[in-house]
Order: sequence, then structure tokens, then C-alpha cells
Amino acid sequence: MHELIRDITLSILFAWMLGLLAHFSRQPLILAYLIAGFCIGPFGAGWVHSQESISVISELGLIFMLFMIGLEIDLKKIVRAGRVILFAAGSQLLGGCLLGLLFFVGIGLSLGGGHFDAVYLCVACALSSTVIIVKVLYEKRELDTLPGRITLGVLVLQDIFAILFLAVQPSLANLQVSVILLSIGRVAVLVTAALLVSRYVLPRVFHQIARRPELILLGALAWCFLVAETAYQLSLSREMGALIAGVSLSTFPYALDVTAKVTTLRDFFITLFFVALGMTIPVPGLSVISLALMIAAFTVVSRLVTTFTPLYLMKQGLRASLLPALNLAQISEFSLVVIQTGVADRHIAAETANAASFAFVVLAVLSTFVMTRSDEITRWAIGPLKRIGLRDLDHGNGHAEEGHGGGHGEARRIVILGFFRAASALLAEIERQAPVLLEQITVVDFNPNVYQTLLSRGLHVIYGDISSADTLLHAGVGKSEMIILSVPDSLLKGATNEKLVRHVRALNPTALIVATADLLADVGALYEAGASYVTVTRLSDAHELFTVIEAAQAGLLADKRAELDQRLGERREVLP
Repeated sequence: MHELIRDITLSILFAWMLGLLAHFSRQPLILAYLIAGFCIGPFGAGWVHSQESISVISELGLIFMLFMIGLEIDLKKIVRAGRVILFAAGSQLLGGCLLGLLFFVGIGLSLGGGHFDAVYLCVACALSSTVIIVKVLYEKRELDTLPGRITLGVLVLQDIFAILFLAVQPSLANLQVSVILLSIGRVAVLVTAALLVSRYVLPRVFHQIARRPELILLGALAWCFLVAETAYQLSLSREMGALIAGVSLSTFPYALDVTAKVTTLRDFFITLFFVALGMTIPVPGLSVISLALMIAAFTVVSRLVTTFTPLYLMKQGLRASLLPALNLAQISEFSLVVIQTGVADRHIAAETANAASFAFVVLAVLSTFVMTRSDEITRWAIGPLKRIGLRDLDHGNGHAEEGHGGGHGEARRIVILGFFRAASALLAEIERQAPVLLEQITVVDFNPNVYQTLLSRGLHVIYGDISSADTLLHAGVGKSEMIILSVPDSLLKGATNEKLVRHVRALNPTALIVATADLLADVGALYEAGASYVTVTRLSDAHELFTVIEAAQAGLLADKRAELDQRLGERREVLP
């Protein structure tokens, strides 16, 4: 017991020290935890050598990690997932697994006879890292962009796929239809029971203890371990039970409260899991490094093929097809969970598992680097892709769009550069108050949904990247009378409002340029760059909020809300 406490102490201490180093060098924290485990483990300094300690630390961390993954799976979002996301995720998962089986069997890995290295690797390589992707997209403010939503949708469906695999994983050695049906039946019983209890029992219990945070935390943990142990009694894994416990809690009213209470504890045990995983990684030999590099290369290539291709075929454009493929090009932490379950059941060789762990580390570093520079990489790649014959959504703009008011060379009087919520609201307002003005507007943007929707409404729209000088030139900016920049700097890619104003002013010295400022300090710089007028969104927001306060003080808030509801009901925005 004392040895376990000492081992946990060393694990947390080294994880913290290397975590600080990773933070300041902008590397993934998971990488730091794996290295910390290697340093203090039996293949490093040897300070932690008890296999029992490593096993206990790893299993506890694994149970908590899967519990939290389950809590964050939003079933409603899966139900509402659009056709594009469902088709892209299905193609990526099925295509990735099929290519994986062919590749890994082709390089000599086992498939049958009690050894399923190829199966585990093809499943592991089909999953992408939620931790890395969400962190980078959040920092880049791209979670709510079209490529960001596609990426997150694919991640959610990958988690569901992993759940199904974990359901049949214990029976791989005796994979018969009856065995598979029995495993799925056990999972169905456990899921149904967990959902019923979380729907009809837990809300009442948690309502009674809502003011006692320690009881909410304890109740969530009790539920996690109860379902995990029930799963074990049903011949399923405790990890599978923890995942089901989390998914069932994600649907009930106190899910956010539970997640907030458990997050700190989750981080503690997830740290322990990855440190313990690092302890199991030996000093790699040449064969392990070689296999790890092949796994990493296959993951990147297969992700580009199986993600880019379906999105491109669904006419999402080169950019919106390429960005999700780049975002998803790594191995998931969930993949390490899958691999470890295979090791525990002796389905996969230790050397293969070590190679998968090294591939995870390599891709975690490279993927973070690529995702932070994905916009530049995409711009660089679009040219060569067009030259080999792939058509983007702007193909044939000079002719095909004449039915909508002309091609690139025919400028409209008003040009809207970039299309997000403010531009969507502006078009809806114009449509309500002065619809004839719509015939004088050109919109330039590279969101394929915006492009198709505006075309279907009869507006003149040009598919292009507004940060490119060539796009501005061909969009007819030099001949227009007014140019509107309504996208704030925080959402622009490869440009700022100030840079855009300078580019536009150089192309058109006489046009009226309306720009948007995020900060009050930006207003002066935009006027110096050549803007004719600068909008500051916070001022209009403040005015609206002040009228709400006045209405509330006068007892007219219900009337004001009714007025707003009527206005919203009349609007037909492109971006709701």
C-alpha cells in the first residue's frame, strides 16, 4: 500500500514538471505524461517497478477517462448530425478500417489464431484525438466554422464506433454470430438499464442533493463504479461500463453540474493513466520504430483519402474538404485504450502495442503543428490540387454564374467580403426593407454552404478566399462603389480587417470601405488604413441591452420580447 502511494506521488510529481515544460514549449500535455511515465518506469530510471502499482494506476485512470468521454458525448447532436457529417464519418471509419486491414495484413501482422494485431491497429488508426483537436480548434476559434463542425461530428461518431468495438472485443478469439449477438445483447441490457435509471431515478436523487456539491461528486463516482462493476459481472469490461455510465449521465438535467464537479478528478486520473501507459513503453528497438513510423504514415495518408474524398464528392469545396482531413490526422487517446484492452486480453503483441504508442506520440506532435498552420497549408495545397484536375467551387465562375448576374469580371455596386452572422443578418434586413438592393450586391466567401445557399436564392456570390489579393482582384473590388468587411479579426483566417482595408484601398482608391473593429483601439488604425467607416459591434449590443433595461423598468419587457419574436419569425437568414 505504501509503495502504491509512493508510486502515485512520483507519477504526479514528474507529470507536473514535464507538463510545465510541455506548456512552455507548446507541446501536447499527453506527450509530457507519457515521457514522465517512461522516465520513472521500469524501462527508465526504475523508480516505479511494481507491475501491480502500474496496473492499478492505469485501470483507475482508464475508467475515469472513459467515464468523462461518455459524459461529453452529446446524443442529441448525433441525432441532429447532417447528411454531410454522417456520410463523411461513415466513409472515414469504414474506409479507414478496410484500408487498415489490407495494409497491416500486407506488412505481415497477424489476423487470427488468437492474435489480432491487424484488427486492433486498423481500429486504432481509424480514431482521432478529441483532446488534441478540441484544444487546438478552441484556441484558433474554429469550433463553430464549417470544417470545425464537420470535424467534431466525425469525432462523436468515432466514439460510437469505438463503443461498438469494445462491445465485441472480448469475444474476438471466438467471433461467431451467436457470440457477437450475445455481446451486443449484454451491452443493450446495460445501456437500457443505465438510461432508464438516469432518466427516472437519478434526476430526483440529484435534485435533493443539488446544494451539496460533495454529494453530487460522490453520487457521480458511485454511479460510474456501479455501472462499471455491473458490466464486469455481465462479462463486459469495467472500462466499457464506465463509458456507458458517462453516456447515460450526459442525457439528464444535471449533466453539466456533474461534469463540472468531476472534471478536476478526471484530470488527475487521466494524468495517471497516461503516466502509467508511459511506464509500459520500453526503449524502442529498430523494429518498433520502423513499425511506429509505418503506422503514423498510414494514419495520415488514410485519413486524407477517407475524409477528403467523401467531402469533395459532396461538393464541399477543396478547402472545407481538406481542413477536416488535416484536423483528424492523428491517433486518438481512445486508440490507446483499445490497444491496452487488447494487451490485457493477449490479443495483440507487446511490440505492436509499443509501436502504436510511439506512433501516437509522433502524430500528437506533428498534428498539433499542422493544425495550428492548417490555413496556410490548405492555401498552399489548393493550387497543386487544381493543377492535377480537381475542381473547386469557383470552377467556371466566369460563365456558369452569369444567370445570377455575371462572373468575376462584372462587379456589383456593393461587395460583401466574408460572410458570417453579421452579413447574414444584413442580407435578411435588406431583404425585409429594400429587396431591390439585393441585385446590386456581390458576396465573396469560401464557405460551400453559404455559396450554395446564396446561389439558390439568386444572389451573386463568388467562391474565394478574401485574404488572397487575386480573389479581391477577380471579385471586381476595383470597380465597386462600396465594400463591406463584416467579419471580426477573431474569425478571419490569414488576414485582419486592417490588412484587408489596405488591400482594398490599393485596388479601389474611391470606394466607400466599411470595416469592423474588435477592439476600440483598432478603430484609429482602420481609419489610417483607408476605411470610410468603422463599425464597433459592442456599441450596437450595448444600445440593444440598454433598451431592454428601459423596457423592463417600464414593465414592457413582455411587449419587447413579442416584438422581437415577430421580427425573428419574419427573417430568412442564411446562417441561423
